Amino acid sequence: MDFYGRDFLKILDFSESELRYMLVVAKKLKEMKRKGQSHKFFPNKNIAILFEKTSTRTRCSFEVAGYDLGMGVTYLDSTGSQMGHKESIADTARVLSRFYDGIEYRGFDQKIVEDLAKYADVPVWNGLTDECHPTQVLADFMTMEEHLGNLKGLTLAFVGDVRNNVANSLMAMSAKMGVNFIACGPEELRPKDDLVAQCREIAEKNGCTITVTSDLSALDNTADAIYADVWLSMGENKEKWGERIEQLKPYQVNMELMNRAKPGAVFLHALPSFHDLNTSVAREVNEKFGLTEMEVTNEVFESEHSIVFDEAENRMHTIKAIMFLTLYERREK
Repeated sequence: MDFYGRDFLKILDFSESELRYMLVVAKKLKEMKRKGQSHKFFPNKNIAILFEKTSTRTRCSFEVAGYDLGMGVTYLDSTGSQMGHKESIADTARVLSRFYDGIEYRGFDQKIVEDLAKYADVPVWNGLTDECHPTQVLADFMTMEEHLGNLKGLTLAFVGDVRNNVANSLMAMSAKMGVNFIACGPEELRPKDDLVAQCREIAEKNGCTITVTSDLSALDNTADAIYADVWLSMGENKEKWGERIEQLKPYQVNMELMNRAKPGAVFLHALPSFHDLNTSVAREVNEKFGLTEMEVTNEVFESEHSIVFDEAENRMHTIKAIMFLTLYERREK
């Protein structure tokens, strides 16, 4: 299976066997790191990571993964790059390809990362766009497998804004890996019909189902894992906060909902999470709307159901696997 030189832009670009192999490699690299075994396979390579949207986990994952693999890493944010401002995406891609062996992009429109890949001569990795979050869901599925065992036949429920980038990629990954997927949220925040149709066609071949519903009873004695994400995405217009909160309040993940799922169900979240008042955004929401918790209660977040910090760590291992696979050139003996 040869990944050398390929881009990692969205889950639907890869087959089930390829995604499975990424998870295998991620687990091996995790084992090596836990054992303190050096895996600096690329001492003469360098990567650039471009961030139009800030992040803790994505930046740290790419930087530490790059260093662990022996590479140099250059971080560029919107103040440190002219991409899209004074220099086109095409020109940026062609310039960076002369300096670097791989490029990560985290930002807005999916077309930006697609254009970077089109014009770059090196692998391009999607760290997040408005449409997709593929590195996140690789970590999610690796974490579910560690806690729940074989993925095939499990049921994963995403609760909340089911049209967002995480939900889109989880739906695609579930279809590919034979996991039943429930997208449960307000009718007006449904995922795009064409994506649902594409994922259902894949799911049918892999013996699983894709369900889109506004009815939380779909999770009763069914969900092995419940996933929540922030109600107020980065850059969200504050004037819409009230409307969004009213739409999503019925879909808060609380202990009552967790207890309706299968016994032993786990809770996942991409982080950061608004489960208490220990952030400035949460305090602002509390002042305006009176909420002390949003998409998940603190009781669930801190409970034995929660595997969010294992999930956060696995971002690094799966990102390392993606970089390793796309930069490793096989040579015939």
